[in-house]
Amino acid sequence: MKLFALRYFGLGSVVILLAGGCTELPNDVGVRQHRAVAALTRKASHHPIFATWEDDPAAKGRPRILVNLTTQQAFFYRGQTLIGKTNISSGRRAYETPPGKYEVIQKDAKHVSSEYGVYENHVGEIVTHDVVAEKTPQPKGSHFVGAPMPYFLRFTEGYGMHAGFVPRVRASHGCIRMPIVMAKHFFEAAEVGTRVEVIEPPAAPTPTPTPTH
Repeated sequence: MKLFALRYFGLGSVVILLAGGCTELPNDVGVRQHRAVAALTRKASHHPIFATWEDDPAAKGRPRILVNLTTQQAFFYRGQTLIGKTNISSGRRAYETPPGKYEVIQKDAKHVSSEYGVYENHVGEIVTHDVVAEKTPQPKGSHFVGAPMPYFLRFTEGYGMHAGFVPRVRASHGCIRMPIVMAKHFFEAAEVGTRVEVIEPPAAPTPTPTPTH
């Protein structure tokens, strides 16, 4: 049995490595750094993030993934046994991740987006961030570079789960982003055909303070 818990305070190099993929941030994944990434890293550092993975080969049953958009968490089960859970970042406004029942239809550890990315000039410098191919005006002399989406699990056309920058808000173009360590675990434990359920239950009401006399 393999058990560990992750606690990310500043996210540090993890954020620098994984800003990108269904995102409004620079798509660098360990290649480039940008002031926007550093700024959001500092902002996220005030919110500790927890993730756990318990690998129990003795657990019986088929794997399945549950994504809760309300709490921004994802859970991995084998049968009725909870194997792991992680924080996520799903689609932001106008790019909401659609709730529903799906299954994994593609696995690609080194997936690169054909729709989202950046424009680069001839020397590899980014000239436009947060590009949507065929929609974002392209500067003369630039070319499109797709956003890397490591450990990609596609569950429907246009949507999947992959490693990426995970702030404490919905920030992607619709995909479900996870910390790279957890994305790797989900990727390795899932298989084509694994059920994926995306839910968005009502948020729990905020408790009303009891008046004091």
